Formats: sequence, C-alpha cells, structure tokens
Amino acid sequence: MTATTARLALATLLAGTLAACGQAPITPALATAAAPKPDVPREHLDAVVLGMGCFWGAERRMAALPGVIDVESGYANGEVPGTYSDVLNTERARKLGLSDARNHAEVVKVVFDTRATTLAAVLAGFWENHDPTQGDRQGNDIGSNYRSAIYTHGDTQLRIAQATKAAFQTALAAEGYGAITTEIQPLTRYIAAEDYHQDYLVKNPDGYCGLGGTGVKFPAEALASLGATPPAAGEATSIAAASAPGSPDAASTPPMRLVGAALDATRQLVVFEAADCAFCAKFRAEVSDAWQSPVPIVHTLDTREPEGWTLEKPLFATPTIVLFEGGKEVSRYTGYNGDKARFWQWLGFRLLTEDQRRIAFENGTERPFTGSHLDETRPGTFVDPITGAPLFRTDTKFESGTGWPSFFQPLPGAVTYHGELSLAGVMTEVRSASSGIHLGHVFHDGPPPTGKRYCINGNVLKFVPDEDGAPGAAPPAEAVTGV
Repeated sequence: MTATTARLALATLLAGTLAACGQAPITPALATAAAPKPDVPREHLDAVVLGMGCFWGAERRMAALPGVIDVESGYANGEVPGTYSDVLNTERARKLGLSDARNHAEVVKVVFDTRATTLAAVLAGFWENHDPTQGDRQGNDIGSNYRSAIYTHGDTQLRIAQATKAAFQTALAAEGYGAITTEIQPLTRYIAAEDYHQDYLVKNPDGYCGLGGTGVKFPAEALASLGATPPAAGEATSIAAASAPGSPDAASTPPMRLVGAALDATRQLVVFEAADCAFCAKFRAEVSDAWQSPVPIVHTLDTREPEGWTLEKPLFATPTIVLFEGGKEVSRYTGYNGDKARFWQWLGFRLLTEDQRRIAFENGTERPFTGSHLDETRPGTFVDPITGAPLFRTDTKFESGTGWPSFFQPLPGAVTYHGELSLAGVMTEVRSASSGIHLGHVFHDGPPPTGKRYCINGNVLKFVPDEDGAPGAAPPAEAVTGV
C-alpha cells in the first residue's frame, strides 16, 4: 500500500465513523487534519481540555477539526480516583444521595498547531458539536460526569473561553435556546482514560457516539475577531510560551535546558514548571521541598526534554512530573491540586513490585515468615519505600513470634490510624503518614513501655542502616508527615 493509498483509506474510515456519529461525512481537509500526527515544533503546540458528554464522540468530533493534531480521552477536575469505574460508581452514589464528592467530567485533551488554527476556532468547534445548555447531561447521557466544560491553562485561555461563550450565547438566544451551563475553570486535575477508550470510534466504527449539536453556528464575525486577537502582552498561550525567553513571566535569560548525561540514567523525575504557576508552588511546598524519596528529582522551567532524552508526547499543563527510565519517559503526572496521596500512588505503581502494590494499595497481607526484614537487627531506620520518610527505628523492634516485623513504637508523626472491620472485629489499621500506603495493624499486646505491637508487612518497608548516614541526613519524622 502506497502512502497516498493509506491516507485515502484513513480518510474513508474517518468519513464513515463520523457519519455514524450523526455528522456529515468528513471533508478532504478534515481528513487531512485527522491524519497521523505531524512533527510540530514544541513552540507551536497548545492544548485545551474540553467536556462534551461521552468522550468517545467528543474525541472523534474534535479530531476532525483543521489544525488539531492529537485528541486524548480523559477525566478532569474531580476529587475522586481517575478510572472509568470510579467515575461511574461516584455518579451512582451521588444519585442515591450517598456521596457529595465532586465527580470528574469525561473530557478530551485537544492538542493543536497554533500555526494552523487558533484556540477560538477550536472552541467554535466545541460549541457547535454539542448542546451546552443541558446542565449535567448530554442527550441520553445524564450525570455530572457528562457536564459541558472548558478547562484552561493561563489567563489568555480563560479570557478567550469566556469570550466565545458570550458570543455563542447570543447566537443560541436568537434561536430560542436557554442559558449556557458550560463550566469554565482552570484545569486542576487531568487523568488520561484507559487505553480501550482511546480512538474508540476508530476501533469500533458502529459504536455509540452520543453527541448532537444544536445546529446553531458560531458567529463568523465573532470568530474572526477572536481568532485574530493575539495573546495579551506577557500572557502565555501554551506551556512552551509560559517560560519563553523575553516574556515578562520568564527570567531575563532563557531557562537552561537540562542535560540528560548529568541526571540519573536509571530513574529520574523531572518537574516541568512555568513561571508564576500557583500549582507548581503548591507541589514544591507540599511535596518536593521535603523530598526524601529514593528517586532523584529536578525542577526545570525549560519545556524541552533533557538533552539526549525522549518525551512521549508534548506537555500541555504545569506542573507536569515525568518519570524517565533509561532516558525515556515511562510515566507522567499532569497537574497538581494538593492530592498528595494520589501523587505518591502514581509514583508507587512504578517503584513497587506487584506484591508490594497489593499490600500498599489493596490492604493486602504477606504470608507470615515470608516478608522482608523479619530478622533485621542492625541499627537503622525503616522508611516508606516510596517517599523515603522514616517510619520505625530498629531499637523499637522486637521478636513477636508472629512472623511479621513488630515494633512497639513508630517515629513521631510517621503513621496514621484507621478503624477497619474484620472477621475478628474492629482492628486498627496503620498507614504511612507521608504516602498513605497500608503498612499493617496495631494491637495492644506488645512489650513495655507502650504495650503495643505494630504488626507491619516487611515487604512495604525499606531499611536504611545507620552506617549509610540516613538518620543524620533525614529530618525528624514530624517534618515529613505532611509530605
């Protein structure tokens, strides 16, 4: 198959898919726009996150817009875990009055080439391709997870989003439609959806689309005005521009690019920030300023990957924390809104083995006499395997005969306590205060001076002997309990 034949085949497939979604067949221009992603320089990339109901149809509709080079389904701006089942279960609980948690919206992250289109043009497509007046629903899809939404980065995006809303509201009112209910907010949290949701209607051409617009066109005169308006002086239009040399938000000299050879080739975290980014400052204050994790971390205002290393896809929000292994991106955490436990869980899934994850995140228990550190008696500190925060000292460890490492006392502020219902009645679960991972349980049958037995899974402990200088190098436990 020639390259030309391949492109024609792709265009034919996309045309059929969109027709099944209730949209007119795709034009040649739109087919070209939805073709395999071109290599666009980073400074010409921008992104916005949009909620339009079910993300399957939204992904297909937005991918067809000229200048759009990538669309990804995801979940955004909720306060619950970011999986499809979590979102559905939260919505069921809300409807039953069992939860008031703010749910995620099903969204699409739209990446576009700023040389080929504008944010205003992308948002015009957004307004036209769904009904933004329906509140927490889109057609037959009902729930707060299906709300219409625009989640922005930077003041410029927010201003343009609000301006397009005002223009489209005027057009809707003229056709007898009510008020727009679209939520317009800064992006605070984004999680990519599961792989099977990505390109869903390409994989399943007869699949459910769920989108139906109002038939109202975005006013051409408003689009011309907004599309021709450059960003206000000093306002960033993308993550790349946020720290671009010469902008008022950047230092007087361009940010220095990280050099891969100077970083840890085995495993390295890189925090990509922007100047005057409030969420970047929040991440520093709550997480990285007290960093003790075994994974080295470095911050940069430069939006390029470290020299000689590879990013899997462009950055679109700050902060973005990327984990590199062997100089290649293996995972990323986009945005930070204060959910430390979620951040540490993300990192823990890369650092821990399957058995460790089962204990740490699923409240599992290792079989007695099989875990690590059961016979460890050297002077030293047992630390959280993800955060590196001190948990227990060897001089509080004792032989309980139970088959699990046992301690009569944790370090001050190192653990938290949670009631847990079991076959034996109510037990007190012990978690790491820094990461929130499950450690074990505490019982009241230990030795003096406390009379307590902290029965801990050894496989979720890391031991640092005193000769390694850990106790002297680490701050007191109180200093890291909020990490």
